[in-house]
Amino acid sequence: MTSVAVRVASAVDGEAVTELVREATRIPSVTPNEEEFARWACRQMSESDAFDSAELFECEPGRPNVCGTAGDGAGRSLLLAGHLDTVAVEDWSQHWAGTDREDPFGAHVIDGELWGRGVADQKAGICAIIEAVRAFGRVGLRPAGRVSTLFVCDEESGQPGSGVSAGSRASGEGRAGPRPDADFAIYTEPTTSAIYTAQMGFLIADIAYTGVSAYFGRPELGVDALRAGHRLLDRLWEHSDRLRESVPAHELLGEAFLLVTSVTSGGNIAVPGRFELSLIRKILPGEGLDTAATSIQSIAAEIADEHGVECTVEFSAPRDHRFGGTPDEVAADQPGVVALARSIEAVTGEPARIEGAPYWSEKPFLRDLEIPGVYFAPGDISNCHTPFERLAIDELVTATRTLAHFIAQWCGAHDP
Repeated sequence: MTSVAVRVASAVDGEAVTELVREATRIPSVTPNEEEFARWACRQMSESDAFDSAELFECEPGRPNVCGTAGDGAGRSLLLAGHLDTVAVEDWSQHWAGTDREDPFGAHVIDGELWGRGVADQKAGICAIIEAVRAFGRVGLRPAGRVSTLFVCDEESGQPGSGVSAGSRASGEGRAGPRPDADFAIYTEPTTSAIYTAQMGFLIADIAYTGVSAYFGRPELGVDALRAGHRLLDRLWEHSDRLRESVPAHELLGEAFLLVTSVTSGGNIAVPGRFELSLIRKILPGEGLDTAATSIQSIAAEIADEHGVECTVEFSAPRDHRFGGTPDEVAADQPGVVALARSIEAVTGEPARIEGAPYWSEKPFLRDLEIPGVYFAPGDISNCHTPFERLAIDELVTATRTLAHFIAQWCGAHDP
């Protein structure tokens, strides 16, 4: 098996996967406009003899998931997943005006790196999946086990009415393609080619206080929402400090905490009648979103009662939970993790790095389908969602070869 896996990995065409990522990056797919890129990804699979099928399944009008299959089902099964959408370009062109990087969808190669929106998050991961499966055909082999690909829409947040994992939710419910089923899964979020076995959970809370505005010279006629908000901020920061002390830090994910991300209040020469803030709470494996949400609601309500203001608390980012996204973790000795680590070492000559994801993504949807999995792909999340998003070509090629090696090792390979 080792020699077969090496043959398949060696068949990965570095120039081909690089050009595939460049072509993919030139197709804008900012949430919720994934359709053109979805059709492109489907076509890349359907036109390759290495794939047995490739189909589009709409989860919402004009927003398809892409499902593909390869292999014969005689060995262990594998799901390779990724998301089609990217975040918006925001100030990219302004930041790079007058340079080769000015076009966020230009996919220029500069000093051995590909630049562009989505190049790492997640065009590279999706293209690595496609090229890794194609490598089997180049050496006249097929995966012995079933390989399923799933590329979903609506993973990214930030656009009104989107970013609620509509694609993954519909897939898990069997409404947008076959319900996923596999012995192991890799979701190709960027990990700098480490294996991410754990991820944080999160919730986003939007808290609003409504008081009574009044002319500054008659403050006794008003109810100061900003004053209540000031006390709320103190209590939330105290709560975050207590979390760091009371919730044991996770070996891969660090400490639990909350971060106030925005505050709005005040007006012109008047008692502030409105105060609003948003916060995000980092939740570790072993914590529950219901408990975390209740704590925040209780703090907000207590301060509101003390200051005589009305209070609303909304949780604006439901994912696999009504309040947000749940944490997830698989053991480092899980068979798929061990096999992937072996493939990394076989291809790179270096031990695999087992780390925790400094983000939330959609692997919990697969966990709820009883599919154990990890994140693995080239790219550095720290420069994604910024005007500095880029991808080292050497890392792309190595990660694609690792993925091909792993498919052959995990699923097996045989003659057509």
